[in-house]
Amino acid sequence: MDKDIYYYLNIDYPFTVRPDTDDGGYIVEFPDLRYCVGTGDTAEEAIKDAMLAKSEWIRASFEAGIKIPEPASNDEYNGRISLRIPKSLHKAVVETAKKEGVSANQFLSHLISMGIGKKTV
Repeated sequence: MDKDIYYYLNIDYPFTVRPDTDDGGYIVEFPDLRYCVGTGDTAEEAIKDAMLAKSEWIRASFEAGIKIPEPASNDEYNGRISLRIPKSLHKAVVETAKKEGVSANQFLSHLISMGIGKKTV
């Protein structure tokens, strides 16, 4: 059975948020959607831009008859981590995320991606 465009528009594609070291601000990329990116001065703006770009990318691909990939799945890496932290740290994360205008999950994802991005291989 062929999937309609709404199927793809409603998939939660994983994305990464990283600082734009060349121009400032942030870049959001979808590993499963080649060349689909969003940018913004803040992480929140970049995520909003990326969600719009994802929608347009899917619509253009669907209309052109280009195969739209589904997110790579790996049961070992499902994108969920259960983490226990002190209440004071939890409070700091939630309050900082609110100030940035993003969810605590988006904020933590951003911090982790920044830390991994600094790692030298």
